[in-house]
Amino acid sequence: MAYTFASATVLLLLITDPFGNIPIFANALKGVAPERRMRVILREVLIAFLLLLAFMFVGDGFLRLMNLSDLSLQIAGAVVMFLIALRMIFPSDQPESAPMLGEPLIVPLAIPALAGPSALATVMLLVSQAPERRMEWIAALCVTMAVCAVVLVLSERIQRVAGDRVMMAFERLMGLILVAIAVEMFLRGIRLFITQIGAAA
Repeated sequence: MAYTFASATVLLLLITDPFGNIPIFANALKGVAPERRMRVILREVLIAFLLLLAFMFVGDGFLRLMNLSDLSLQIAGAVVMFLIALRMIFPSDQPESAPMLGEPLIVPLAIPALAGPSALATVMLLVSQAPERRMEWIAALCVTMAVCAVVLVLSERIQRVAGDRVMMAFERLMGLILVAIAVEMFLRGIRLFITQIGAAA
């Protein structure tokens, strides 16, 4: 699946899901003083960015170390992405957990809210498919993290203006788009697998 800078950016935005993370951040930051919240959000976004950036550089070596192929990463990434998308379309009815005491650090905001398994698999997939375009993928990641930072810093205002119904509708729309991308990735992986078997035979 040949990605461009724009399509990679959109994919990363769908995966990191800044709008869907607004309730998670709001709940985790309830115990944080209002004047500290922006710093905490920017710190967590920076941590997630550095982790994803590290996976862009060490992802190939990790795949070789674990004896994994690009094809297996593509299919596994599609499955994880599909499950994440289903959770976006059909959110859990479980009540919100109690707010955290003190400032959250790394967990659960940087990991797994922003840099979860699907995001890590996605950046590794981008680099493994086109390592010569690594700078493009880094730029796409920078844009994605910048958008996440802006959305999450303005999350309280966005929630007040848009309301819960609009936020839920937008979340499900992004989930639907992500389902389509995941299915396309999975089908391409299966077709490539069948082609490889036919060539080996």
